[in-house]
Amino acid sequence: MSAVDTATNFWGLSETHLEIREHARGVARQFVAPRAHDIDANGEFPQDIREIFMEQGLFGLPFSEEYGGTGTGALALIMAIEEISKVCATSGLLLAVQELGSLPIKLAGTDAQKDAWLPRLASGEWLAAYGLTEPESGSDSAGMRTTAVRDGDEYVLNGGKRFITNAGVADVYVVFAKTQQDVGHKGISAFIVPADAPGFSVGKFEKKMGIKGSTTGELFFDDCRIPAENILGDEGTGFTLAMQVLDRSRPGVAAQGLGIAGGAIEYAGKYLLEREQFGKPIAHQQGLQWMLADMETRTSAARELLYRAGHMIDAGSEVPQPTLTRYSAMAKLICTDVAMDVTTDAVQLLGGYGYIQEYPVERMMRDAKITQIYEGTNQVQRLVIARNLLEELKRTEPIPF
Repeated sequence: MSAVDTATNFWGLSETHLEIREHARGVARQFVAPRAHDIDANGEFPQDIREIFMEQGLFGLPFSEEYGGTGTGALALIMAIEEISKVCATSGLLLAVQELGSLPIKLAGTDAQKDAWLPRLASGEWLAAYGLTEPESGSDSAGMRTTAVRDGDEYVLNGGKRFITNAGVADVYVVFAKTQQDVGHKGISAFIVPADAPGFSVGKFEKKMGIKGSTTGELFFDDCRIPAENILGDEGTGFTLAMQVLDRSRPGVAAQGLGIAGGAIEYAGKYLLEREQFGKPIAHQQGLQWMLADMETRTSAARELLYRAGHMIDAGSEVPQPTLTRYSAMAKLICTDVAMDVTTDAVQLLGGYGYIQEYPVERMMRDAKITQIYEGTNQVQRLVIARNLLEELKRTEPIPF
């Protein structure tokens, strides 16, 4: 039994949650872990891991049974991403991005759109991508320049996106574009763009510090024509949809960070038990014990907040939107900051061995960095948290000191 298991009863986990976590853990250790080094070293999309996830039913975790999924909710997905990311952050991202790219359809799609797209996403036959970021429009979505103009029964898209995960391997892209200029966020709309849409192309792929097996690339729209029925919701509702999606997808990135931290702790701890100096394992050295204790404490605290966010997503409309927004941002912030801190400490604990590629902690440290950046930088998360809190305090009676 791991340290994680001892706290199980305090998280409100069902038998289904536990079964999914054990299944994901088994897949991670049997199939993914032996491939993790090569995925990073070769920088190639892990098609074999995708196929294993399809065979093992992991792509179905974010989807309802109606569309061929497991119907087990957000927390179950979070736990699976955590377990996979302990051994390979690239592979954990496969599940997180499938949720990110499909959430707009689940939240705003018509019944016909859901029937057309979700079953093949749930099986993993199709992969999804989320097209929001542009070269000059990262945290400031209102500054996007991609446009969508109605032309009869079609929309014509022009512009480009950058830093898009699953670029080139996705079969369906949810793309945000301006349908009206000069009205800021209110002019943004969302569209389903199939990979074979005329006028759509994928540009260069980025060479990255970490998560090297995940494709990150540019998207181009040159008079790209899609059916008018591919719009998600009404014109001008895209920004609201994008924020609703991120509130529910950021815990996936948090789970990736948490998993990276957990994997680093496990590897570093076992290294301390096996590595000997001065005739005994270095695990006996108090200074190293204190480092390991801090790593575990911060990771466990982050897990508590992340699992709370997962429960909130699963509770649906019972949780006010501002509350979900804040907890999602807090979970993303703490889990990914912890991932960076813990993996840096893990490298230190291994000394010179931690710095070389033969040992996985240097890969974990490189992978951890991106979790502080994508799906909203952690500086943006702090803004979201603070502004959300201040709005709440405006409505709260002051403490009568």
